[in-house]
Amino acid sequence: MRVRLTKDFTFEAAHLLPKAPEGHKCRRLHGHSFRIEITVEGDVDPETGWFLDYGVIGGVVDPIRAQLDHDYLNEVHGLANPTSENLARWIWEKLRPALPALVKITVHETCEARCEYEGK
Repeated sequence: MRVRLTKDFTFEAAHLLPKAPEGHKCRRLHGHSFRIEITVEGDVDPETGWFLDYGVIGGVVDPIRAQLDHDYLNEVHGLANPTSENLARWIWEKLRPALPALVKITVHETCEARCEYEGK
């Protein structure tokens, strides 16, 4: 049996989008309550009945969350232009080496807007 598991994590952060058009509201400093979904995929072990312990995902995500939480994203190395798209790719690149089953990152910037990235 093949499954997809998703674990969410949240963080609060400020940013501005320096490449947004002049006068655009996102060029001004503002903050978000980000929600990130980490999705992995793999085969269920028939002996244990599970694919991967959610705690393993959390353990890989925790240092990244700590790096972003209550920070100014533009000052995080690699996030000078911290759009949702760039943030999704940045998180992917940080997680993928330790989480090879990773298949998707979803960045919820607001309750109504999100970006999905599958490493392509």
